Amino acid sequence: MIVMADKKMMRVTLVKSMFGRLQSHMACVRGLGLRRMHHCVEVEDTPATRGMVNKVSYMVKVEDA
Repeated sequence: MIVMADKKMMRVTLVKSMFGRLQSHMACVRGLGLRRMHHCVEVEDTPATRGMVNKVSYMVKVEDA
């Protein structure tokens, strides 16, 4: 049996609408798994996801999970 090490996770919540935003910003929000306003997802805390969150930081709220 393989035991996975605890991976650091972060909870991301969409707090502003995607309507009228740049295509690349909407793609980042979709890539994070967010679908609608006030939707929360838990994503792994990696440099790739951090970059996506930083790009749309004005639209999302981030908490440690």
